[in-house]
Amino acid sequence: MQKKIVIGIASFMLIFALAACGKSNGSADHKNMDMDSKSVSSMNMDHMVHSSSGEVPKVLKVAKNPTYKVGDKVILKTDHMKGMMDAEATISGAFDTTACVVNYTPTTGGPEVKNHKWVIQEEIKDAGDQTLKPGTKVTLEADHMKGMQGAKGEIVTSEKTTVYMVDYTPTTGGPVVKNHKWVTEDEVTAK
Repeated sequence: MQKKIVIGIASFMLIFALAACGKSNGSADHKNMDMDSKSVSSMNMDHMVHSSSGEVPKVLKVAKNPTYKVGDKVILKTDHMKGMMDAEATISGAFDTTACVVNYTPTTGGPEVKNHKWVIQEEIKDAGDQTLKPGTKVTLEADHMKGMQGAKGEIVTSEKTTVYMVDYTPTTGGPVVKNHKWVTEDEVTAK
């Protein structure tokens, strides 16, 4: 009799454990379905390097007369990453360059990333100083996202502009993001 009770309890616990595992796997499958339904560009925001050392390419020119100077407080008007839109930020660098929107295939595999903003010309291998035209095939040297450095890509658009490196507090909470690269002048407003 006691043996039957032990077997019954063990069976019940096994059934409970399997049901819990099944429920967990169902949740994971649901999450995977949600991820599959996300656009490639929104998935990629999750893989961006939030903070950086602040190092910039040696040939990058500090802006002579930027609209926003280092230390200025601004409000971000872009959504490159979750928590960026309407976040309070401080300018940590201002540079004159050519900013490019690029499509590229990550070196880590996965789908092509479309319309990534921004890679500056100095972060493109052998770009020189001529503005790159749409359709130009390039190799990226930027490391803003996993799988970006060394990736093959293509220029979508490029524009001469001032780019800013910023420190900002995400509107979604969490620690301050330091030295985020890059936002352009039309993606910030004065605080």
